[in-house]
Amino acid sequence: MSSFKIVSDSSSDLRMISDIPFSSVPLKISTAEKEFTDDQTLDLPAMLSYLESYKGKSHSSCPNTSEWKAAFEDYENIFCITISSNISGSYNAAHIACEEYMAEHPGRKAHVFDSFSTGGEMHLIMDKIMELAAQDKSFEEIVEIVNDYKVNHCGLLFTLESM
Repeated sequence: MSSFKIVSDSSSDLRMISDIPFSSVPLKISTAEKEFTDDQTLDLPAMLSYLESYKGKSHSSCPNTSEWKAAFEDYENIFCITISSNISGSYNAAHIACEEYMAEHPGRKAHVFDSFSTGGEMHLIMDKIMELAAQDKSFEEIVEIVNDYKVNHCGLLFTLESM
């Protein structure tokens, strides 16, 4: 496939993928005093320590459409994978960014996959995209096959550490 890129939000826990164009668009955690950006500079132990001792309100925020579009750079075919749309606005922001990107660049294609999950399942979706791209599948074939793969071969399971 010519010129394709995979872009995910940082809930995938990936910062890079070898041998293919990839970008991670960071989610953020904020308090009245500090903002933590989930990227390669995040000091996770320091953030957790701060949040444990912080007595005020905190909130998270998803990447905005500008951040998504900046990650697309100048690629012809964009595949986005987001954290579940049931728990974040990341899917909606990515979807709007894709629509704007295609309107600004006629002939280019962009698609957003709602992982309905996070982390490991997002990796499975990325692996499937890479596998199909290596087989020279068309953009449309990749979208169709990956959507079927998500529905019929992926699922999210939770286990409780304790009751």
